[in-house]
Amino acid sequence: MLNKNVDLNGKMILVTGAAGFIGANLSRALLGMFENIRIIGIDSLNDYYDVSLKEYRLEQIRQEEKAASGEFIFQKGNLADKGFIDQIFQKYQPDVVVNLAAQAGVRYSITNPDAYMESNVIGFYNILEACRHSYDNGNRGVEHLVYASSSSVYGSNKKIPYATEDKVDNPVSLYAATKKSNELFAHAYSKLYDIPSTGLRFFTVYGPAGRPDMAYFGFTDKLVKNETIKIFNYGNCKRDFTYIDDIVKGIVEVLQRSPHSNEDGVRYKVYNIGNNQPENLLDFVEILQEELKAAKVLPEDYDFERHKELVGMQPGDVEVTYADVKELEEDFGFKPSTSLRDGLRKFAQWYQGYLADIFA
Repeated sequence: MLNKNVDLNGKMILVTGAAGFIGANLSRALLGMFENIRIIGIDSLNDYYDVSLKEYRLEQIRQEEKAASGEFIFQKGNLADKGFIDQIFQKYQPDVVVNLAAQAGVRYSITNPDAYMESNVIGFYNILEACRHSYDNGNRGVEHLVYASSSSVYGSNKKIPYATEDKVDNPVSLYAATKKSNELFAHAYSKLYDIPSTGLRFFTVYGPAGRPDMAYFGFTDKLVKNETIKIFNYGNCKRDFTYIDDIVKGIVEVLQRSPHSNEDGVRYKVYNIGNNQPENLLDFVEILQEELKAAKVLPEDYDFERHKELVGMQPGDVEVTYADVKELEEDFGFKPSTSLRDGLRKFAQWYQGYLADIFA
C-alpha cells in the first residue's frame, strides 16, 4: 500500500546525474509538469563518454526552464565528495531526492572497478547520510528518496520474467553488485532512520540523446562510419528495451507516492521498470537499421549484412532480461508501452538531425 503524500508543486527536488540520460529527461519533465518546482541538478560531467552530449542535455533543460514557472539550478560536483554533498543539502534542504548518478556499464566495470566503488557505493552512502541528517535540528527532512537500481541485479537468474521478490544474491558483474548494495544500504537507512525510499530497477533504457555506450547508439555510430558491429552471444540474447519517456513517466509517478511501512515496519519498496517484452538482439538490430534508413542516417542501399559480426558472450553479460512489472501496474496504474520500433524511430530521427554529421 502506498501513501499519496508527496505534492511536487513548489518543492525543492535534488536530481543527481542531472546531465545524464535519465536525469536530464526527468528534470525537463518535472519543470514542464509542476508549478514553481525548484530542481537542484548535480553532475560531475566526467568523460566516461563525450561531455558535449551532457552539455547538450543541460542546454535542453535550460530551454525547458524558460517556458516553466520553476527553476533549474546546476551544481557541478562528485557524489563521492562528502563535503560537496553536505553543502548541497545544507544550502538547499531538498524535499525529495532522486539519485540517478552512477558509473554505468557492465563491461566497463571489469576494467575500471574503482570508478564504480567511488560513485555507486561511496557516492550513494554520502547521499544516504545527507538524507539522514536532513532531519537534524528541527528541519523537515527528505520526504522521499528515489534511487536508480538496475535489472543487472538479477544476474544469471533462470526464472523469467524477473520479479522483485526473486532472490538476487548472485551478481555476475561488479556493476550489478554495486546496484544490489544500493538496495541493501537504502533498506538499512530506511529501517534505522525512517527515510522513505524507493528503488527502481531499470531495464535497458534507450532513446534520443541517450548513452553512446549503449548498443543502439554504438551500433549506429559504427554503421555510419562503415565499421563492423559485433553482436554478442551470436545474437542469442534478449533485452527488455524500455523507452526513455516511459522511464520518466514511471519515475514521476513513483516520486509522488512514498511507501508506507511494510510488514517489517520499513518504509522501503523496489520496483521493476521495463517494457515487459524482451526482444531478440538480431531483431533489434534489424529494426534499427530499417529505421536508420528511413531517417536517412544510412543510405537506402546500405548493405547491412556486410557490417555485422556474430561473436561470443562478453564477461558480465546475461542472455535474457525480462521485467515483471505487475507491482508497478497495480500500485500506479502504469506500465511502459512504447514499442521498440517506435522508440528506435524517434532515436533515428534525433540522430539524423543532430549527430549524423559528427560521426560521418
